[in-house]
Amino acid sequence: MLRILTCIAITLLTSLSLAQEPGAGDGTNPLSEERLAELEKDFQSLLDESAAAIARNPQSLRGYSEHGDALFFLGRFKEAVADYDQMIELEPKEKASHWRRGIALFYAEQFEDAAAQFESYHSFDQIDRENGIWRYLSQHRAHGQAKAREGLLKYQKDDREPFPAVYKLFAGTMTPDEILEQINTAKISKTEREKRLFYAHLYIGLNHAVEGEDEQARKHLSLATRNTWSPTSGYGPHYMWQVGRLHESLLRNKQSKDQPRN
Repeated sequence: MLRILTCIAITLLTSLSLAQEPGAGDGTNPLSEERLAELEKDFQSLLDESAAAIARNPQSLRGYSEHGDALFFLGRFKEAVADYDQMIELEPKEKASHWRRGIALFYAEQFEDAAAQFESYHSFDQIDRENGIWRYLSQHRAHGQAKAREGLLKYQKDDREPFPAVYKLFAGTMTPDEILEQINTAKISKTEREKRLFYAHLYIGLNHAVEGEDEQARKHLSLATRNTWSPTSGYGPHYMWQVGRLHESLLRNKQSKDQPRN
């Protein structure tokens, strides 16, 4: 498992380096096709190894966790949900904190179930506004903007930036430009700025997406995908980098299908 994750990290670093060269991505794909193929190969290896672990031990919580992650990274969302559900069946205590299940449900278009998962997570962690953002996205897709804003989870304690600012975006009290200006003018390290920009572009992009503004969504999700901090900065950021990459790909494929054929 460690070998596979190390290979993925190396591949991502190379991919991001190529993506920022002139002509790489150039408005059509933030990562090169060659590097995407390498990623898919790595994820397939993770899928095969975790499947073997499950075969050896059908009660392996880690096996189902890694198998579900690999399926999600490959864009097989409903299958990822099934693996995450199996984790909960094996260990019911996993349910409240299983944010990955909520995201997989969102992409499997089970929006009400996704919203319920994020509401459940709120009982586990009442500080993480990123969870509230995902509940809003799920509620928006299920019931529309007005109801989603009415149902925004309440937070009494401050979370790390840029999530308080992003939360204001979803509440309708802050604009994308204001969020980005706040980050770009803050007296913070280069690494911290790159970190905040990743999350800002990711969630600004996802907000545009649920509003049906696909072109703007792709712009910000492409910037999130090209971010140099997120893919190799730990499990959570890496998973969210995959979210941005996958959503940008879904929008790009949708745009391709919608284009008239000669």
